[in-house]
Amino acid sequence: MIRFGIDFGGTKIEAAALDPTGAFVARVRKPNPGNYDDALEVVAELVTDAETMAGASCARLGLGIPGSASPRTGLIRNANSVYLNGRRFEQDLAQRLARPVRLTNDANCLALSEAADGAGAGAPVVFAAILGTGCGGGVVVDGKILDGHNGIAGEWGHTPLPWPRPDEYPGPDCWCGRKGCLETWIAGPSFSRDAGFPTGQATMDAVGAGDPAASAALDRYVDRLARAFAALCDLIDPDVIVLGGGMSNVDALYERLPAAITPHVFSDVFETPVKKAVHGDSSGVRGAAWLWPAEG
Repeated sequence: MIRFGIDFGGTKIEAAALDPTGAFVARVRKPNPGNYDDALEVVAELVTDAETMAGASCARLGLGIPGSASPRTGLIRNANSVYLNGRRFEQDLAQRLARPVRLTNDANCLALSEAADGAGAGAPVVFAAILGTGCGGGVVVDGKILDGHNGIAGEWGHTPLPWPRPDEYPGPDCWCGRKGCLETWIAGPSFSRDAGFPTGQATMDAVGAGDPAASAALDRYVDRLARAFAALCDLIDPDVIVLGGGMSNVDALYERLPAAITPHVFSDVFETPVKKAVHGDSSGVRGAAWLWPAEG
């Protein structure tokens, strides 16, 4: 059976179809129009395009978004694409497409994709972190997404920076209305802003050139990310930590994070591997497609 998925990003929307082995048989994307009604139409158009490319019909659709649906009301909440909030996106899209839709957070999609056949393949507990424009997390246990009782399991980006120093408290304002969320410290824009460079790539180029300000910013970033992961490990002790998003391309993180995490973990040993997502920016749409089983 061909699986179909949608990765609903803030700037682009992508549709893909996977064959039973997990290989792409279709992959198309369009800019996100930035408003609700037009976004529904773009998703419908992308599904049609993916069906044509794959030569198969989409019987049911998996959807990953930067937010989640309330288990009480079904309304979208916590989406930084704020026009989704308060809307019945899953139900509206199912009605527009006339087929079942299954929705989850985009970080859950990353975790599911990498647990299925990526950096977390075979691991009982996988934690995946998106370190991109924002900061999110997803947990997969024995191949299944851990949603939690309130549907917020893995909402790591909106927890506080652990063990803040005096100059880190109370922290920057976050779009969610709080101060000092991890997203304000370890998302890509937070890193470049701290360093005084326009982008994360420009900052890393400066690090490579020996710029002391950029190097100091990277040191602070690694330290903050290490504290964040240490607190996470004290809670769920995952078998593997997988990184996605733009900052996952910083090779220094994999070299430095294990030693930086170790002093903060409430344990005499820390051997949890920190790995780069095998499927990179494909993991979002792949994980959305994996929301439905192949059979039935």
